[in-house]
Amino acid sequence: MVSAGILPHGRHFGHTVFALCNYPSLLTNSILQLEQLEDASIKDFPAEEWREHLVFEKLLDSYPGLLERLREGSEEEVLHVGELISKGASAAQGEDTKSLKPVVIDWIATGGETILPPLPRNSKISHGFNHPLTGRLLCPAELDWNDAEIKQKLQSGEIAVSRDQWPRFLYANEVYNPDDPWNGLLRSRLLINAYRHLFTSPSLVEKEPKATRAGNARLHSMTSVTPPSVAYIATQTFYHSLLDLFEDPDEKGEVTDLLVWWNCQIFPTSSAAKRTLKANSALSKIRQKRAALKDANASTS
Repeated sequence: MVSAGILPHGRHFGHTVFALCNYPSLLTNSILQLEQLEDASIKDFPAEEWREHLVFEKLLDSYPGLLERLREGSEEEVLHVGELISKGASAAQGEDTKSLKPVVIDWIATGGETILPPLPRNSKISHGFNHPLTGRLLCPAELDWNDAEIKQKLQSGEIAVSRDQWPRFLYANEVYNPDDPWNGLLRSRLLINAYRHLFTSPSLVEKEPKATRAGNARLHSMTSVTPPSVAYIATQTFYHSLLDLFEDPDEKGEVTDLLVWWNCQIFPTSSAAKRTLKANSALSKIRQKRAALKDANASTS
């Protein structure tokens, strides 16, 4: 089986379509599932299998000829292709983390302010909730970092942050409105800086982009922002809960508005199952508001 180009393709696919995936398992399971789908609909399968199959379809669409190669190859060859994709995605994640570490500190020091106490660039010892600045940025949006008791419990681990409790740095100007949790979500300058750094060019971080494509995006003919790429930038910790929100049909309008906003920031010239949630988390608030609207519409119809 020809596998040329699959490794670099895995790097980009992990960035823009699905980052956290067991690709060898995905390929072998999906090939078998294709036979089952001859007599059934993908909607008849459990939600997790449905999502995996959609990822598989996007992979096939992005790599012409891959399906024929997988069908013609042996089980070992299919696994090898999956391992190459995984290797590419994992390598990209590692390189991204290494690339962002030394520059994020400059971005969070707004207005050239001096960070006190100083944050070491190559050590995590005094980062996280143990530093007043990074602690404020990482504090769950629905909690008050200025509350000494909450701060102490976050630092001690007494308050365990779950993946649906999104941090304040995801919101524009770190402002979270519990009555309108979509307002400012995923529109922070920190996220824009990170996206430009990884997908377009580090030199464009502090500039308004002029070209339609640049850097890694140009190499893969990327001309618009994808929901998984935003979730990837936001942080892998919250990746799946953000994808759940992006893929919710009831949130389609807000997601579309969000992607238009992102494309204006990154590509301005381009035409471009359920889990228990924390009661006061941003995702929970969005779900509650949408449910209330649906109930109100149902009662008036």
